[in-house]
Amino acid sequence: MIVVFPLIALSLTVHEFWHAYSADLMGDPTGRMQGRCTLNPLAHLDPIGTIMLLVGRSAGPAPCP
Repeated sequence: MIVVFPLIALSLTVHEFWHAYSADLMGDPTGRMQGRCTLNPLAHLDPIGTIMLLVGRSAGPAPCP
């Protein structure tokens, strides 16, 4: 679990960053205004989702447009 959690956090961060970035390129600034156009994992990780990831191994990042 020590190796898996950072890998999942990294992949979810990159995935959600590209969601926000592509939406911004297409004219929807919501992700940029919410601070999601960043590769900082803290901007994408949802507290409840993170706990569920550690406990139940099923969760996701905070929603992004």
